[in-house]
Amino acid sequence: MAPFKSGFISILGRPNVGKSTLFNRLLGDKIAIIAEKPQTTRNRILGIKHLEGGQLIFLDTPGIHPGRSELNQRMVRTAIASGRDADVLLFLIEAASPLVEKDQKMIESLKGSKGVPFLVINKMDLVKRKNLLPIIDQYQRLHHFKEIIPISAMTGEGTDILIKEILNVLPESPAYYPEDMITDQTERFWVSERIREKVIHQTYQEIPYSTAVTIEEFKEHSEKNLVIIKATIHVERDSQKKILIGKGGEKMKRIGEAARKEVEAFLGARVFLELWVTVEKNWTQNPQALDRLGYPPTLTHVS
Repeated sequence: MAPFKSGFISILGRPNVGKSTLFNRLLGDKIAIIAEKPQTTRNRILGIKHLEGGQLIFLDTPGIHPGRSELNQRMVRTAIASGRDADVLLFLIEAASPLVEKDQKMIESLKGSKGVPFLVINKMDLVKRKNLLPIIDQYQRLHHFKEIIPISAMTGEGTDILIKEILNVLPESPAYYPEDMITDQTERFWVSERIREKVIHQTYQEIPYSTAVTIEEFKEHSEKNLVIIKATIHVERDSQKKILIGKGGEKMKRIGEAARKEVEAFLGARVFLELWVTVEKNWTQNPQALDRLGYPPTLTHVS
């Protein structure tokens, strides 16, 4: 009988290359929020894939980018810390995008990692395979990758091969998590991220990057099959609050309705969702505010 394998796989890359889409595809469930805007993922999110011969623990990480705000810097430190302790590193790039300085810095920052490096070329559905050779050559000159695997996170093309190759290099180990667990996210965090996702979808310019969500109340009434959730959306300026609420509160109503439907499907219960918007001046630059809003300085380990 083949030995059981288990380990941590960190998904790394520039903002907006499809890390969260790949993360959800590999897990077969929507755990991480997704948006077309870069820097949507802010925290390290863990998702667990249970296989007959192993347990794959995926880490969705913030995009590595030159951040100027304290929030951006914390996001990058979180991504790098998650990569350093992982067993496998998936460097995700776009098939149609050439090597840039950001990728070089990302790979340089993780050269001391123990993880087995894979180069994963995403968005294969948008290019021809023959056009990949120059890109592959560029990255191979920069770093020796154990495997180079073209995929499409959107369609699923190549992801079965990716899972197989990951399992091949994982260490022999018992499972880290029970079979009925698919993520380490709390329900409160999951709900706050869904609300933030709907804010991102409904707004533009700087507002998605200046928004944080905290859950103030989460009460379950099992006898009524009802969950009462009260949440606060934090922005940095009064003008952002006005835009977010919208004329007659219409935009906030759309955000709340879209979030409520998704939360109800997840919880399997009726949900009463109440949202407030509050101004917290320059919270993305304030270390104390970042700590309170759920963005710690960094993660030091993945287990």
